[in-house]
Amino acid sequence: MSEIIIKKVDNKGTMNDFVDLPRMVYAGCEQYVPDLDMDVRDTFNPKKNAGLEFTDVQLFVAYEDGKAVGRVAGIINRKANAKWNTRNVRFGWIEFVDDRRVSAALLKAVEDWGREAGMTQILGPMGVSDMDKEGMLISSFDELGSSIAIYNHPYYPEHMEALGFEKEVDWVHCHVEIPKEVPARYARVAGVASEMFNLRVKKLTAKDIKNGYAHQIFELMNAAYAPLFGYSEISKKQIDIYVKQYLPLLDARLLTTVVNEKDEMVGCAVTTGSMSKALRKSGGKLFPWGWFHLLKALKWKHEDKVDMMLVAVRPDYQGMGVNALFFTDLIPIYNKLGYTQAETGPQLETNVKELSQWKLLNPTLTKRRRCYKKSIEN
Repeated sequence: MSEIIIKKVDNKGTMNDFVDLPRMVYAGCEQYVPDLDMDVRDTFNPKKNAGLEFTDVQLFVAYEDGKAVGRVAGIINRKANAKWNTRNVRFGWIEFVDDRRVSAALLKAVEDWGREAGMTQILGPMGVSDMDKEGMLISSFDELGSSIAIYNHPYYPEHMEALGFEKEVDWVHCHVEIPKEVPARYARVAGVASEMFNLRVKKLTAKDIKNGYAHQIFELMNAAYAPLFGYSEISKKQIDIYVKQYLPLLDARLLTTVVNEKDEMVGCAVTTGSMSKALRKSGGKLFPWGWFHLLKALKWKHEDKVDMMLVAVRPDYQGMGVNALFFTDLIPIYNKLGYTQAETGPQLETNVKELSQWKLLNPTLTKRRRCYKKSIEN
């Protein structure tokens, strides 16, 4: 049996192997949705990712007989560790063939690297920041993946448990069939929110985005998500990059904000047509034709599903009907545009407030994913 060799990513060749590896691991898998190669590279480029200012990262690739058979990113988010008083080394972007020698060697490399830096626990999959994909899929492997969450083979969690990892937290997705009419209760609550609390829906224009409203979305995220597991504040530099990179790609009709009488943003729902099938057609590459499939899905012929990427309400306005205003605005738009179903991103199973907002839409909980942990203290 050949030896498994772990190499640090420190040159163009090993970086190419890191980026290309999923094509081999998921060859023939109809559920897998690839990341764009350029997005993976940009994540680990200090010039493109401001999150690396407060994060240490080391990438590893596993080889057998000269062939790449696994990869992983070791991540130390100093800001998150300071906020939560932890000494965690995260692992992310983990992929491997079904060989426990490979998964064990990859995770040991991260453990050793983290231990040398004074870390006492390894956990993941997690990202450089909370805008990255997190949580290993542990159910619903037969469902098509999405552009905003991790897909992995069923053997991945089996490897984690065999290697002594335990559950830290779970996330779940909510899947709903979009109703033809706004549920009466949403309409009533939205009316109360407007009359009693002077709240109203504001659809962002290009001028609004230029005048800073887009930045308010991420500032609102920082306030709303602050208590959630592992969250660390997104910096101004990160916000600037996200606004520049991602806001122009969104369909403004599917983005709803709620403002108060002072025109302050107190809630936002960022949704987008699913890009899963377009990304599969692209194969993770923009060129030569990947850009066409993505543009087609964005502008001309979209799928019938909406991805609810981000829903956030300012803490002092939670429970005041902001979510009802989201739904009364978006449901008619979804129907007009031909969307028939929607799926949320990962939501903590313990976040009862967030999960309960979907109750009137008869949600199905699907795609459970897990953050694993293990002590690495000597």
